[in-house]
Amino acid sequence: MTRDDPRPAEAAAMDMAEVANRLAIQGLTRAGREMIGPCPRCGGKDRFGINIQKRVFQCRKCGGKGGNVDLVMFVMGLAFPAALEWLCGSVEGVSPEERRQRERKAAENKARNDAKAAAAREQARREAREIWEQGQPAQDSPVHDYLALRGIPRARFPRLPVCLRFHPSLGYMVQVDRQWVEAHRGPAMLAAIQGPDGRFIGVHRTWFDPSRPKGKPAILHPVSGDRLKVKKSLGSVKGGAIRLTPPGRVLIMGEGIETTLTALLADEPPGAAYWAGVSLGNMAGQRQLGQGLKYAGLPDLGDTEAFVPPAGVERLIFVQDGDSEPRLTRSQLLSGIRRAMALRPGLRGQVAPCPAGVDLNDVLMERPEASDPVP
Repeated sequence: MTRDDPRPAEAAAMDMAEVANRLAIQGLTRAGREMIGPCPRCGGKDRFGINIQKRVFQCRKCGGKGGNVDLVMFVMGLAFPAALEWLCGSVEGVSPEERRQRERKAAENKARNDAKAAAAREQARREAREIWEQGQPAQDSPVHDYLALRGIPRARFPRLPVCLRFHPSLGYMVQVDRQWVEAHRGPAMLAAIQGPDGRFIGVHRTWFDPSRPKGKPAILHPVSGDRLKVKKSLGSVKGGAIRLTPPGRVLIMGEGIETTLTALLADEPPGAAYWAGVSLGNMAGQRQLGQGLKYAGLPDLGDTEAFVPPAGVERLIFVQDGDSEPRLTRSQLLSGIRRAMALRPGLRGQVAPCPAGVDLNDVLMERPEASDPVP
């Protein structure tokens, strides 16, 4: 490959969904701007994902990630030159004029894909804003009843944050054969996702049913019958947070709203800010992966979209949920903490785990056996 080889730019500008189809990757289902399913190398159920807008893929288990050429290398086991040739053909015998045409085509494809991605993001934000505006104040609504079922009684939390709202009858939509189908309709708690500048960028939705244990409705996929998650986000998430309180010098963040509200009830340390990170991926960002790095918790600082606390935060505490695989979850949270410490010099960070027998109040009181400072 020579410096004036137009194929790398041509490959990078290709539609990754089309590349995945050419590779005949099996079991992928569309989920908004992503295609998710089993990894073509290590299997699983939903550990492998392709972000169609960004034209990148990643496997959370075996660490494969990258762009279009990387995907071909990953799936077919080819070296870079062979993968590039598989995608774009040989460069041998290409005339200068054909090379210029391919360069122009790559630039046009990239511009078109970037425009489509920007339009899709803007459309998702508009739809998120519409749902948010359909909501009613959460105060004195059934949201109180739902939270009580999650261990957050109204007596302990008489005033709900203004970033929460109530929707009395919200549709739960899924894609079936590229068509949106309503799988469920019912009451939902809405939460505003705010970007780094504090502006609205998305909405988080939690469907609930006060008649069921912990308020969780049984939402089933209309075709497969699989039980679906009761929480979904629309709009943008990366870099954002659900700001349950105003900012503060100490920021305590859990992944979910319920976890973070439980921490807020403990109010330790006093006066801290409490935000929900929406997703573990947003809090952790991309990590350095490869041989021996799965649990190292080292951030990939090339990821400029993951959450970073605002300037003025002096201490960041990530609350680790106790209901997920502990080693992997901890490594992800460590990655996010270390990213924040690298980008906010002087920041102190720690991961507060929730092992059996230790409640959030114990964790957030900074007892040595429960809270670990991050080196």
